[in-house]
Parts: sequence; C-alpha cells; structure tokens
Amino acid sequence: MKVKKYVAPSMQEAMKKIRAEMGNDAVILNSKSIQTGGFLGLFTKKKIEVIAAVDPDAQVDHQPKKETKAFVQENTVPQTKFNAELANQNTPKPVEKVADHKPLLDEINELKRLVQTISSDEKMELYPEPLQLLLQKMIKQDISSSLRTQIMGELLEYWYNEKGNVTVEQLIKKQQELFASRISNLEFGGISYKKKYINVIGPTGVGKTTTLAKLAAECVLQKKKKVAFITTDTYRIAAIEQLKTYAKILDVPMEVCYTIEDFKEAKKKLSMYDYVFIDTAGRNFLEEKYVSDLEKIIDFNEEMETYLVLAATAKSSDMLAVYEQFSVIPISKLIFTKLDETATRGTLFDVMIKTKKGIAYTTHGQDVPDDIEAATRERIVEQMLR
Repeated sequence: MKVKKYVAPSMQEAMKKIRAEMGNDAVILNSKSIQTGGFLGLFTKKKIEVIAAVDPDAQVDHQPKKETKAFVQENTVPQTKFNAELANQNTPKPVEKVADHKPLLDEINELKRLVQTISSDEKMELYPEPLQLLLQKMIKQDISSSLRTQIMGELLEYWYNEKGNVTVEQLIKKQQELFASRISNLEFGGISYKKKYINVIGPTGVGKTTTLAKLAAECVLQKKKKVAFITTDTYRIAAIEQLKTYAKILDVPMEVCYTIEDFKEAKKKLSMYDYVFIDTAGRNFLEEKYVSDLEKIIDFNEEMETYLVLAATAKSSDMLAVYEQFSVIPISKLIFTKLDETATRGTLFDVMIKTKKGIAYTTHGQDVPDDIEAATRERIVEQMLR
C-alpha cells in the first residue's frame, strides 16, 4: 500500500492533490490542523495535514494529467456563483456537478470526525463554499457552537452523498429539516382551552401583563368566550392599573389577590366565567424565595395552564437560569416576547432544546390584541434561518 502525507491550506485543496496523484481509490487515514512557518511562534499559518493511502494493486482510474487538471477545475466553483444563487432563491440554478466518481465512505467519515474536533470558526474553510454560506448564517443567528457542529456534519454528509449535485435551495431545505427534527417531540401552538385558568409567569420586564391582555382579547374577540382577570402583582401599582385598563376595554371583571385565601375567594366569584387569565408579579425570580412567594398566592392545580414568558433579547444562560427557578411549577409551554427588538433567534432554539419545552406564542410589539402569533415548529425554524 502506498502512503503519503499532504499539507494544504484547506481540506478541499488536500483532496485535489490526493485525487490528482493517487486517483479516486485513495482513502484518508488521518488528518489534523497544524501551524506552519512563522518566527518565534508568531505569524504562523494554519494548514491541514492529511495522510492518504492507496492500494497499487487495486483498479484505479489512471487519468492523464490533462484530464486530472480538468477534474480539479470542474470541481472548483466560484463563490460569487453561490452568493448570486442565495440572493435569488426563487429561481435556483443547479450547482455545477462534481465529477461522477466512486464515493469514498472513509473520506466522508474522516471529514465528519475532523469537523467534530475543531470549533465552527476554525473549520469554515473545510466546507464546500455553499455550506460555508449556511454556516455563516447560523453564526449570525447566534446558534450555539455545539448545535452548529452537529448540523454542519449532517449537511456535509448530505453534500457528499449527493456528489455536490444540489442547489442552494435544496441545502437550505435540508438544513431546515435537520433543525425541525430536533424539536419534533415538543408541543407548539397557543392556548389549548382545555383548562379554565390561564396563568403567565416570568421575570420582571418581559411584558407579561401586555401578553396576558393579548391572550384574553383573542379569547373574547375570536372565541366569543366570557373571561375575567386575576392579578397577584401587588408590588407595582402601575401593573394593577395597566391590567384594569385592559379589563375596562374588554369589559371584563378583575380581582386583586394578596394571599392564597384571596385567590380561592376570587375563583369562587368568577366561577361562572369560561376562562380566567392570571397575571403574576414581575420580580427578580433568580432569587428562589420569590418563586416560593408565588406558590403561597396561587394554587397551581390541574385546572391551570401555565406559560413561562421570556424576552427574546435576553441571553440564553439567563433564560435557562430563570427556567430552572420556575421548574418547581408545572410549565406547559414558553412564550417569547420582544422578537421585534432582536435580529437573532438562535437563543430561542437553545432554550427549547435544553428545557424540552415548545413555544406557545411569540410577540413582536405592544399593540393589543395584535402583535402576537401562535407558534408552529415550521415557523420558528423559518424565522431562525431566514
């Protein structure tokens, strides 16, 4: 068996050299990133070292040097072509075909292994140019590095299995399918209307009261149901007055509760109503005692559907910390607000996967009853990758 080491600026360049010298039956034995050149550890350049091998006795495609050069040129596709295709997805043109040659399973597996060992920013050059565009979009959407690595590994395998004969539109569709598959077991969509009490909880400043008013307005105006409000947000006078204003506009009653006894009494008073929407205090729920205070006021029983409201502008780590504090309460789904105040959606996906909770609604403004949208799996993925 003939074994040789190659050093090149990228995996693509290394593969071209290997195919030109060893033919299409060559296999990758090992590959790694190395630093070359420089002076005293400075000004070094990152390159890829690949060890390839071929069995001289195996039947190989002995192509003349001229044809080999043509093969390399045929497989080098200008990046401007893909930029133009991405900008004009409505009329996609097929990417130039890679020469029809025997698929090298070892090559695919080795590339995937290499992808897993390097961070996303470092491995950009390892991908074919159309996949680089998809990776750039995921980085801009603030999708976590670990998830980017998983998705890009599967897209790379798809690319090689199809021998590069795919359009940018097909790659984007495949990318969406891969993201959707990771949340296929989560529940999406708005209020189920199976339980009488609709409760929203969450940290201060996320827009719980406005969101609650939007949900109640939908129930009154579209479902034609009799609704009422209960508020336990007795820490802020402004919050009570805000909900009173919404109650007056919708012509529905409202009860203010300070204790669990007040809450039970309010339930009796509002027993004739179809649905009761409950607003909670907006406080620093990173402190555990505030969650326990909430449990002393509200009876979280089987009659209640509870939604955790989070701001899409927050950091993923902060949202996960809030969820952890609220995990003692049975949470049905998540509601993300302030989507109009951020251009990234990757944090939403990260929170969904780690909490194993789907999204009920997203909001994108202050207008009541507008600026709210019932979430679907397809819509969330579309918003994240657009």
